[in-house]
Parts: sequence; C-alpha cells; structure tokens
Amino acid sequence: MEDRELSERLVHVLGSPVADLKPMAVGFGLTGLQVGLADGRRLAVKARTQSGGRATDLTLEAYMLSELARHSELPVPRVHYAGPDLLAMDFIETDGSGITASAERHAAELIAKLHACPRACFGYERDTLIGPLAQPNPQSQQWVPFFRDRRLLFMAEQAHREDRLPSSMLHRIERLASRIGDYLIEPAFPSLLHGDLWTGNVLVRGGRIAGFVDPAIYCGHPEIEIAFSTLFGTFGEAFFAVYESLASLEPGFHEVRSDLYNLYPLLVHVRLFGSSYLAGIDRTLARHGL
Repeated sequence: MEDRELSERLVHVLGSPVADLKPMAVGFGLTGLQVGLADGRRLAVKARTQSGGRATDLTLEAYMLSELARHSELPVPRVHYAGPDLLAMDFIETDGSGITASAERHAAELIAKLHACPRACFGYERDTLIGPLAQPNPQSQQWVPFFRDRRLLFMAEQAHREDRLPSSMLHRIERLASRIGDYLIEPAFPSLLHGDLWTGNVLVRGGRIAGFVDPAIYCGHPEIEIAFSTLFGTFGEAFFAVYESLASLEPGFHEVRSDLYNLYPLLVHVRLFGSSYLAGIDRTLARHGL
C-alpha cells in the first residue's frame, strides 16, 4: 500500500475519519504510524507496503496479541483491525523513562503470573512468528525434544539454508543438540510465553509496565523466556529478586541453561541481522567443548 491508499484504507476499516498521522518505527520493512481518529481513538498501525517488508501475515501478530489478552493478565494492546497486510491496535503511551528498577519489579510480577498457569502441552494450536520469521509449534508432551527440534535445530537449519550460518557452526550445533538432554530439564508443566521478551517490546510509564508488544507466543519452559530477558540486558537484579520469590528457578539456570536457551534468539538475530551475532553462538558452543 502507498501512503494515500493506506490513509483511505484506515478510514474504511476503522469507521472514523483520520485526524492526524505520525510516523512510528516498527522495523522489518513495515510502515508504522501513530494514528489519531476523529472519534478519539489513538492507534498504532503496522502496514506492509509495496516497497518492502517480508511477506509477513499481520493477522498472526493480531492472533498472538489476542491470545495473550484471552489467557493472561499481561497488558497488551487491543486489536481494532487485522488483515494480512494491515494491523491497527491501541497505541500505548510511554514516558520515555526506560526500564527502571520499579518497572522491573512490576514486570517480574506480571511474567511470573503468566508462567504460573499450566497449559495442556508444549507448542501451540497453530504456528506463530518471532519477528517476521516462522516459528513452528507442533504440540508435544515433552519440552526438551521440542526445544531441540523446533527451536534450536529448526532455526539453525534455516540460517544455514539462507547462507547466514557456516556449515562448521551448524555441525557444532547439531552435536550439542544430540546431548542437549544432558543440560536442560523438563518443567513441571507447559507455560504460556510472550516469547520475545527484550527491551524494545517492554513499554514503561510512571515506573510501571504500560504494555508488552510484538509477542512470539507458544507454550514452553519459562526458563527460555527468562533467559532471553538477559540477552540484551532487558532485566537485572530487581527483576530476578521478585521473579524468583514467586517462581523459583532450578539450580544451574544462570550458570548453564540460560546461555543454551539464548542460542535460539541469537540464531534469530543471525538470520535477521547477520554475522555479528555468530560470536555469541561460538562462545556458548566453545564453553561446552564444541
């Protein structure tokens, strides 16, 4: 969609004249807009234009937001319209304060509550996305094989197929995968995960969490979610003090399992952003003699 066509489409699908439009950064070649409507609504809009963007079906992002709203108390934007190339949802106001210690503590309460509700199986009722990348979710009764096959090996093989991951590193990952059960543990039950818990997806206002956006949902071990939150320094001591008081982490998480789980988001970043993320993968593999 071009800009004029997009504006006309918004009026049609949202049922109100557009009062103002402001650009909004969304990434992955999509067009982002903050839209004020004449009826008073302020929305965040993502659109896939003719000029770029992966062939991402934005109804999947709407589905994931709706599932989080349906099955949890996480603050997520309400979806007003969803189509394959257009998504309109609540615009969440922030104050630019960043993730403070008080916001970390609030986030820990919310995430611990999300993880505490048992789900029937690992995976999900349908495949989802992480960023613009496919995330397969065949339902499984065991976590470790699911992580090995549907997260670690799947993303490594995709990265190799796209010439982002060298063959030598793929073989090292395959050797690690063959003994991943020596390191990872099964959780007491599957938990619903946000799935993409890093700083850019955590919105803060007044020292509290205003919203979580851009999910990559599935049911898995809470440890993979908590590990991801450490990869880019999203959460620190204040978060862990509260989270571990509500949902204890088994011994060995910080020392061993966190780095192993972060191979998955690192492989995602290799596919999306290139070879600068290979060094982190190399370090983790080397620590395990590979």
